[in-house]
Amino acid sequence: MRNPLDKIRDLAATIAWREELHAAGQRLVLTNGCFDMLHRGHVEYLYQARTAGDALLVATNTDRSVQAVKGPSRPIVPQADRAYQLASLESVDGVVYFDSPDCIPILEAVRPHVYVKGGDYTLDTINQDERRVLERIGSQIVFKSFVPGYSTTRLISRIRDE
Repeated sequence: MRNPLDKIRDLAATIAWREELHAAGQRLVLTNGCFDMLHRGHVEYLYQARTAGDALLVATNTDRSVQAVKGPSRPIVPQADRAYQLASLESVDGVVYFDSPDCIPILEAVRPHVYVKGGDYTLDTINQDERRVLERIGSQIVFKSFVPGYSTTRLISRIRDE
């Protein structure tokens, strides 16, 4: 069994790992998100994302960028804990942080073979700057379904109502 801490990499180590995979003919899949309050919907989505290639890298927002995207009451779970939870999943091969409102710096640096987004997005609704970067670097864009009824916002609302 791998130690989850060994799966959490800085950007330089992530780039080196991607090059190792590429040299071995393996396809790196990348997905990104806050992954605040990990739930079954996240876990199933990540499992589905992993099926799109040979290794799955999850880029997760830093606490600062979660606040910028979700508001001052988020994240609920600190970035180190979120990264450890993600890295503990069998389907996840690597975790890296990003500190921007979008994933462009990670996409440009890592150049994944495949980029996965949730099924609530389409080519027309994903971040169009990210889309242009992905098309320029030759990444395949794949959409995977979410499990209906699961969301962090819904979970937070349910906890607050009790």
